[in-house]
Amino acid sequence: MEISKKTEKISACLKKIKMTITNENEPQSRRHFFSKVLKKTGGITINEVERQAEKVARRYVRPPGASTEFDFLSHCTRCGECIPACPHGTIFPLGAHTGVAVNTPALDLINKACHLCDDFPCIAACETDALNLILKEDLKFAKVEINTSTCLPYLGPECGVCISVCPVPGAITVNLTTPEIDQKICIGCAICREACMVSPSAINMLPNM
Repeated sequence: MEISKKTEKISACLKKIKMTITNENEPQSRRHFFSKVLKKTGGITINEVERQAEKVARRYVRPPGASTEFDFLSHCTRCGECIPACPHGTIFPLGAHTGVAVNTPALDLINKACHLCDDFPCIAACETDALNLILKEDLKFAKVEINTSTCLPYLGPECGVCISVCPVPGAITVNLTTPEIDQKICIGCAICREACMVSPSAINMLPNM
C-alpha cells in the first residue's frame, strides 16, 4: 500500500515538474529531472523510478506519436482521452502493477492492431505533448517475427494474407513462396498478425528493446 501511494505521488508530480524544467534555461539531464521528482515525493530512490520506467518501456508499446518513455511519462496526464478515441479499441490503460506508468495508455498489439488511421484520432485527443503528430514511416511499435513452424507457406499450403494486408510497402516480401519481414522497413503495427489465418497467429510481436 505504501509503495502504491508513492507511485501515485510520483505520477502526479511528473507533468508539473516537467513544466517547471521546460521553463528553465539550462538543459536538464534525465537524472536531474528525477532528482526533482524525488524531492517532491520522497521515500523512493531515483534508481527505482528509472527502473520502473525502463521496465514498462521493455514490456509495453505506446500509442502513435509517443517519444521516449521518460518524455511520455512526464507529459501524460492519465486523462484517458486517447483510449476511446481509437476506433479499433487497440489502446488500453496500464494497471497499478506498472508503477509510475499506472493509467497511462498502451497498445494491445497481441490482440489488436494499430490501423494507422489517416487522422490519428488518438493523437488528436491528446491535449499535451505526450503524443505528437508523426509520419507513418517514422513509427516503430515493435519487432515482428514469423513463426516458421506454424506459418502456412512454410508448411506447404499457399497463403499470402499478411502480404496483402500490410500497409507498409516492402515490409513483407516473398522469398520464393514464403513471406519474410524486412525489419528495417516494418513498423510493427500488427495488422499482419491480426489478419493471420493461423490460430494462434504465426506472427509474433517482440519488444523493440
